[in-house]
Parts: sequence; C-alpha cells; structure tokens
Amino acid sequence: MDVYGDGNLTVMRFGPLGSFANNAYIIADEASGEALVVDMPSGSQELITAAKDLDVKGIVLTHTHHDHWMDYDLVKGALGAPVICHPAEQIMPAEQIDQPLSDGGELTAGAIRVRALHTPGHTPGSTCLLAGKFLFSGDTLFPGGPGRTNSPADLQQSIQSITSVLFALPDETQVLPGHGDGTTIGEAKKEYAVFAAREHPADLCGDVNWAQS
Repeated sequence: MDVYGDGNLTVMRFGPLGSFANNAYIIADEASGEALVVDMPSGSQELITAAKDLDVKGIVLTHTHHDHWMDYDLVKGALGAPVICHPAEQIMPAEQIDQPLSDGGELTAGAIRVRALHTPGHTPGSTCLLAGKFLFSGDTLFPGGPGRTNSPADLQQSIQSITSVLFALPDETQVLPGHGDGTTIGEAKKEYAVFAAREHPADLCGDVNWAQS
C-alpha cells in the first residue's frame, strides 16, 4: 500500500491487484474518518482491511470493465456502501449499480469533495475523479498514453476527453491510474505534444503510446 497526503485528504493506493494488475484506492478525510473507495478489483481484501475503521460512504467505479469490479460481492458485502458510476456504463448489470454519477457531480467524504469528470473513449461512461491535487484516471490516462480503445472513433473521443477535460487541470495534478504507476498532468501534456506533432494512420486505435505511435 502506498499513501499520499494533501492536508486532511489521505489517499491509499492498493496494487497491483489480481491477474490484471489493477489499482484500487481509498480517499479518506482524516478529520471525520469518512471515505470513498475507487474500484474493487480482484484481490481487494487488503483494501477492506484498511477500510474497516473508516466510514465508507460510497464505492465509485471509474468504469465497468469487469477487472475493475471483480470483487464486487466481497467489497460491497464488507463495506455496505452504495456502488456508484456514470449512467452511460452498460457492462455491469443495472441492478448492481446503486447511484448514478454524471459529469460534474460531487461526492463527499467529510470535508473532502470529489468531482466527477466524464471522459468517454475507453468506455462510454469512463469517469475520472478529482480530489484535491489527485486525479483518479481509471483507464482513461496512463503514463505514456491513453487507455486501450476498440475503434478509431473511440481513440479520437478519448483524446478529446484527455485534451479538453484533463489537460485543463493544473500541471501539478497527480494522476493515479487504474493500473501501474502514476504521472502528472504536466508530464502527460509533454508526452502528448510528441504524438500530436506527427501524422497518424486513420485506423489508429488499440494500445496507443504517445511516443511510439
């Protein structure tokens, strides 16, 4: 577990978890003990243990690819909190989603405010979460490039989400993705500039790396 802080805001990162090497997070307000959980992949028992002394107000999914909620029954059963995600997500059965979270919506944990940023492309309802100086980017943005896309149109939508929504954030914003290590918005802008300076085939999609694609 890695721990990051920003005033009363504490972030706990758990990962790599499960066969897909996912990350999961706890966003906690130290003063009140209230918290939110971000994603619940396979291997989330460590997260549950860390959350046992916290008042978890919600379990937020960045998107509903199955690797991000494989421990649904375990985590929801242990924490008893509502499962929250963007209403455009279609992969998870509707009866397993307790509360929608649309673009600009806010969740709270004590004095901590977490804002939803709808960033479609990887999936229709992919959503990043902004809490203080931390951006939980799911599979929208990683060090080196965007998350995998299934079509050229999806890639263009993902790029639009990244450049118009995420790149509007301060350069020092710390990006905490759904897999692997983090980066910053400033570093991501520099990497994207390399990609944007080149021409690309019209059918480009899939696993795109800013420096190599």
